[in-house]
Amino acid sequence: MGGSVLIALAGLMGMAGVGLAAAAAHVAPGAGLDSAAHMLLFHAAAVVAVAAALDRGLLWRPLGVAGAAGLVVGAALFAGDLALRAWGERRLFPLAAPTGGTVMILAWLSITLAALVRLARRRGT
Repeated sequence: MGGSVLIALAGLMGMAGVGLAAAAAHVAPGAGLDSAAHMLLFHAAAVVAVAAALDRGLLWRPLGVAGAAGLVVGAALFAGDLALRAWGERRLFPLAAPTGGTVMILAWLSITLAALVRLARRRGT
């Protein structure tokens, strides 16, 4: 997965996050859409940062790409489940939001390891 694809996905996440933030303020206050919006917006910025770090060679590519993909998938699961609960009074699937949260935690771990592996390889250890 290339940097341009990651940035395009981040753009979609940002767009959805802004839309959910507007809906949280005007359409369904208190329905949990704020959390969905924040998760998408924060992680969209992080995906752009990971794409830039990959481009600069600051991360070991396999783990860095996996981490960025995990942020996209995890945030989509989390936000998608909350949005469906707010508007459709149903769930994406059982435990979708916690699964998304777990995927994001593992994605951050992957990004951390990608940086450490890259650092170790540069030092020759």
